[in-house]
Amino acid sequence: MTSIAYSSASIQTSAHSVPSTPCWFGEVTLMAHHLKRQGTLAAIEEQVRFARRRFGRYEVIDFVAVLFGYAISGERTLEAFYEGLLPWASAFMALFGRDRSPAHALSERSAGSPSAQRGAKSWVMGPTRKSVGCLRR
Repeated sequence: MTSIAYSSASIQTSAHSVPSTPCWFGEVTLMAHHLKRQGTLAAIEEQVRFARRRFGRYEVIDFVAVLFGYAISGERTLEAFYEGLLPWASAFMALFGRDRSPAHALSERSAGSPSAQRGAKSWVMGPTRKSVGCLRR
């Protein structure tokens, strides 16, 4: 008969809040790995073009990565997707061989704008944090 050996477990706690990865992150990891192994990500980078080849520092693959993540996440809105992604944005983009996310955050800082006064949230894109549109609540 086999016996189970007892081993000690060490549990450490901290007063600091540490976010956990979103439940969909593992699925995105598997999908990104598969697309990379099949050469699909490289094909997208090389063959998919828009009228503008680059968007500042960002390329088409950066936006494709975000769209893949959003689709897999099952989040109802891009806002909810970005809120869950925010602590993990660098790791998420690294799955696709990229170093930064094209949309850094949603911002409600434009409180003086007419759209903010009507209850809309502004999308803030890129390193210049220029507002490019609004979402209705």
